[in-house]
Amino acid sequence: MPTDTSPGQNSRRSSVSESEIAHFSALAKDWWNPRGPMAPLHAMNPLRTEWVSRHVAPLRKTSEHPLTLLDIGCGAGLASEAYAKLGFDTIGIDASAAGILAAETHLAEHPLPSEAASLSYRNGSAEDLVAEGAQFDVVNALEVIEHVNDPQDFLIMLATLTKPGGMVAVSTLNRTPRSFAVAKLGAEYLLRMLPVGTHDWKKFIKPDELAAMARRAGLRMLDIAGMSYIPFEWRESRDTGINYIAIFRKD
Repeated sequence: MPTDTSPGQNSRRSSVSESEIAHFSALAKDWWNPRGPMAPLHAMNPLRTEWVSRHVAPLRKTSEHPLTLLDIGCGAGLASEAYAKLGFDTIGIDASAAGILAAETHLAEHPLPSEAASLSYRNGSAEDLVAEGAQFDVVNALEVIEHVNDPQDFLIMLATLTKPGGMVAVSTLNRTPRSFAVAKLGAEYLLRMLPVGTHDWKKFIKPDELAAMARRAGLRMLDIAGMSYIPFEWRESRDTGINYIAIFRKD
């Protein structure tokens, strides 16, 4: 899910290439189809968003207002809508204009329930928000970091966008022989669960690598869990060999 490609926004190179944005923009019209190219994300979404909500519960205890959440690389808003329903004042941001249009269209055609928190979308870059000095209680990047040019710079950006004491959630894929067989060859080429070219296995990140980069960005890992497909649903597990999710605190 793209975040930015605009050159010259700041000294740090933009987080995602033009080819990544083009790839996900082409999928935008089918993003909300639960049997379409984003079917794995539809299936995984409740696990991811509820896991994050559960782990940021300590922040809710100290806040008199709904927590603010930034969903970076939000695509057409699958996670953004779920977070608003879970009570977060949510902003979804993505550099793909087609993705944001799909998100706004879906929200207009399927309004959130009255008890949901606020939700808005922005077509642009997370780097723009850094330049504006924006900060949030929770910063969320699900299945994004494996698509960026520089994961270390990306984590620094996530930390910059997080309020002191706030939390950062990241989900991604481990770089293991099993993930190559299952998430790359199996999902893209054999089962056609994802469009060919969705992932570059060499850009998958091992949990210890993610933890080390996060520490350098000023983020402390609080918990990590595997996300495993156990027919016929995604479940939290101790197996981080393919998909995993982690939560960090900005001290």
